[in-house]
Amino acid sequence: MKTIVVPTDFSAVSVNAATYAANLAVATNASLALVHVCQLPLTYTEIPMPLITVGELSEDASQKMDELKEQFAATHGDKIKIYTEVKIGTVITELKIFCESIQPYAVVMGAHGAGAFERFLLGSNTLSAIKQLSWPLIVVPAGMKFTSIRNIGLACDFKKVVDTTPVREIRNLVKELGASLHVLYINEDKKKEYDADFIAETAWLQEMLTDLKPQYHFIDSPDVNEGLMEFADSYLLDLLIVVPRKHGVVDKL
Repeated sequence: MKTIVVPTDFSAVSVNAATYAANLAVATNASLALVHVCQLPLTYTEIPMPLITVGELSEDASQKMDELKEQFAATHGDKIKIYTEVKIGTVITELKIFCESIQPYAVVMGAHGAGAFERFLLGSNTLSAIKQLSWPLIVVPAGMKFTSIRNIGLACDFKKVVDTTPVREIRNLVKELGASLHVLYINEDKKKEYDADFIAETAWLQEMLTDLKPQYHFIDSPDVNEGLMEFADSYLLDLLIVVPRKHGVVDKL
């Protein structure tokens, strides 16, 4: 059974993302894995301070995870299977190891700054996750509620699309939700001409996604953030997919 992974630190933002993920799991017939990573506090002060032990951190996190699981179980009943994991270490490293072990359908993360696309990427684990995780990542801004997903955007830089595009996951998501897919490319230089390699990459992507009948949008904008936000507003996107890679649209966000 496919699984949606949600890292949570029990903040309002992350719990909201977990709630979103739970509803998405029901809509896509997926299970839900709640993951919390205990990060050991570091102290450099000369004044003696009480330190929380690893055991205390884990025990407290496990109790909160059980409460969150019970909350979702009460809401969704037997419509969803929920698993919990408590890890010790750094968030992105442990999240990556966990995802490698189960190969999730998607990862859902909460982020601060609802209504400002560039704001929720800065000062958080989200940008690192986009760059380092090789699975579809859904970022849920603070306060965003799951209703229905009708319009999905796929931000693409048309580089090595065959090797880097998670076609199966995108296809499953679009079909299961009955959504429309919009592929968008932001051209920061209006004078830039599309070379043969770029045209070839667009052809490959069209072939891979042909059964989804996506709409393609090539947008001239000097700023990637603004271009994506304006497009999302104009086309009422419910979800934007960004493919992780070392270079491309993620680096420009």
